[in-house]
Amino acid sequence: MAEVSGRWPVRQRKVVILVNQIKSLQGKFVYCNSRHVPRNDIKFAFKLAKDAILSQINRTAESSRTKDLNETCVICMEENDVSQIFSAKGCLHRYCFSCMKQHVEVKLREAQIPKCPHEGCKTELDIDSCENFLTPKLLELMRQHIKEAATPVTERVYCPNPRCSFLMSKTEVLEYSKKDQIDVDRLGARKCVKCNSLFCVDCRVPWHRNMSCSNYKRWHPNPSLEDAKLKVLASKNMWRQCRKCNLMIELAQGCNHMTCRCGYEFCYNCGAEWKNKKATCSCPLWAEANIWFDGNREFDEEEEEEDEGVEFYNSDLDD
Repeated sequence: MAEVSGRWPVRQRKVVILVNQIKSLQGKFVYCNSRHVPRNDIKFAFKLAKDAILSQINRTAESSRTKDLNETCVICMEENDVSQIFSAKGCLHRYCFSCMKQHVEVKLREAQIPKCPHEGCKTELDIDSCENFLTPKLLELMRQHIKEAATPVTERVYCPNPRCSFLMSKTEVLEYSKKDQIDVDRLGARKCVKCNSLFCVDCRVPWHRNMSCSNYKRWHPNPSLEDAKLKVLASKNMWRQCRKCNLMIELAQGCNHMTCRCGYEFCYNCGAEWKNKKATCSCPLWAEANIWFDGNREFDEEEEEEDEGVEFYNSDLDD
């Protein structure tokens, strides 16, 4: 702030008003240093004042732009550069890459298709939008889960090669095998679309050349080592196998009425089929050890037929 000294062709009262205005302006600055300049240097004083005002304006604008380039993630509550913020397609909820990577990785490890982490949002994440923060290994795992979810259980075929185990649909592997001029109509031979190894689609084993499926099963009555391990584990944990699609099922909680992903309904206790929502056996509907009740929520009879507590295991997988 600069004061001008010299002769003033004004009255004393106006001078007092001017001084008071100057003091008032001084209080609005963070730092203010008064300087007295001669009349012939008045232009210099105006230049100083103008430069000071411009510097304050530029500093405010720069601070505003810097703030706009950052965004706070509502999960970790940390500020991140906008280039490190993920926006879900469809719902446009936004989270930082670090939180999204952890969220998606946990869902993939649980064999689930990851969705937007916003509470109540059901938007499924696609692979393209996750390429910025997922590793190539996690991206491949996500592709596999998406493909598995899109393929009906009864259509799923896994390569029996322990080093492959690639998921295919029956239609996909059939068309691929026809391209190699394999007599798929007469034989059960198929060719894996990934490792190109031949296998029997009926026996789910590597191709048994010059041997029919019935002869193979007669000469190999015992299951493979991997299948034997799975059956021992299933017996130990009291898992049940769906008679229609051979999926291994575990009852986590709820009634004995099971509905498999393929649609087959059966009794978890004895394996008897349910028809028209009615049991064909005399087993009890409930086992006390499997009942879970939330005292803060009224019981709904329709919920007893929901299968949220059912976990599935694929007996065709070698891993």
